[in-house]
Amino acid sequence: MAKLKISGKELRAIGYPEGPVISIAMNIMEKNYKHEKKEDVMDLLRKILSAPVEYENDAVLGLIAQQLIPKKEEVPGELIDLNKTGILFNVFGGENIEEGAMHQMQQAARLPISVAGALMPDAHAGYGLPIGGVLAAENAVIPYGVGVDIGCRMCLSVFPINPKQLVQREHLFTRELNEATLFGSGKVFDDPVDHEVMERKEFDELPLLKELQTRAWKQLGSSGSGNHFAEFGLVEVTEKDAILGIDAGLYVGLLTHSGSRALGANIANYYTKIAREKRRLPGDAANLAWLQLDETEGIEYWMAMNLAGDYASACHHVIHAKLAKAIGEQPLTMVENHHNFAWKEMMVGDDGKMKELIVHRKGATPAGKDVLGIIPGSMTAPGFIVKGKGLAASVSSASHGAGRKMSRSKALNSITHKELKEQLQRFGVKLLGGGLDEAPHAYKDIEMVMKSQSALVDIVGKFMPKIVKMDGTEPKKWKVKNQLDGE
Repeated sequence: MAKLKISGKELRAIGYPEGPVISIAMNIMEKNYKHEKKEDVMDLLRKILSAPVEYENDAVLGLIAQQLIPKKEEVPGELIDLNKTGILFNVFGGENIEEGAMHQMQQAARLPISVAGALMPDAHAGYGLPIGGVLAAENAVIPYGVGVDIGCRMCLSVFPINPKQLVQREHLFTRELNEATLFGSGKVFDDPVDHEVMERKEFDELPLLKELQTRAWKQLGSSGSGNHFAEFGLVEVTEKDAILGIDAGLYVGLLTHSGSRALGANIANYYTKIAREKRRLPGDAANLAWLQLDETEGIEYWMAMNLAGDYASACHHVIHAKLAKAIGEQPLTMVENHHNFAWKEMMVGDDGKMKELIVHRKGATPAGKDVLGIIPGSMTAPGFIVKGKGLAASVSSASHGAGRKMSRSKALNSITHKELKEQLQRFGVKLLGGGLDEAPHAYKDIEMVMKSQSALVDIVGKFMPKIVKMDGTEPKKWKVKNQLDGE
């Protein structure tokens, strides 16, 4: 097959402007897409031209997109110093939290807007806030305090099915799990479903969201990559809980974990860039830049973040509805929660009076009084249905999972396929897709994590994975370098 060749004349003919973007586009496409069909490459270049913001943060195509996005006249932002001493924050399970996460939380505690904080037992380093970090701020929202995968979410449906059917009809559950959703970065449906979330007025009110609407629709009900999953397993309820509302017994559960896909990532990166331009923070605290909720950009971000959260929820509901129909059962109950989000919550201030604060939970589960949530383990370790205790010391939060003890690159370099296969066989788990970067060995002991937060939540049920679907794509080298999880 002949190698790809593109001329400047061809690029200008489809609308590319005169300037550096011509040579940049030629070089990037000829180097990275040299064996692709020319018509497919030209079609991709047209898409980048029509909506460059969608590709701005792409590892390969971002250089082209950045040349096409109109440059704003840069006005130096406000230079902000961190407080010499930060607010006090509580740490749960500190003996198993890496120094990098502690340092990031200490930086966040020194922000002038910080009022309260906590670090969960599954914490590890990320961008801005550590994953597992909780921060309450006054009249301000930190885009990277929410995370890139806005509204990343757990959702559990509990079905009145005899658990023996997971073995007796394994082929059915496997087939339907494979067909119900798409895994993989950038994957879209050829025939997407409709959902009311796609009709939201925010898509018309914010230009950024308008540009992202079509792609979001095509990804509705997809699951992405990394640590996202969809799995059938056993649900065990040892005694009836008034909030959970189902009798003690064994059930079949469907548990999914995914977020707002490209919609959330583009919102996060777009508004983080604005926040960093408006408020310049020193050194590695730069990603903690915030937007005030009484300024235009802050209002816009809050609207976009809430839309992305509802979109993430809709993605789960689409998957669960498809699978409920496929297996011919309706769930007895559904439990779900965001763990990359910001909420307006009333808290007691230093003056003893109640005030509204913005609570960021990045990789942390809401655990207000009697609030239900799900805290997963790994592909072979149990997850837990929990009920929050509303502990002020944790800012009414709990962990969002077991948390990584190995970076993706370390996992790929130190865990073997034989070890993964033996672990799956030991626990009777069938894995569809998935890779060594998500092997159980890469995660902390979920039982230890739950013990570290017994003051934060009550356990009202248990989920044991049996048929697990994850992205089977081999991680790209540029992604493997990234140690983040659930951002």
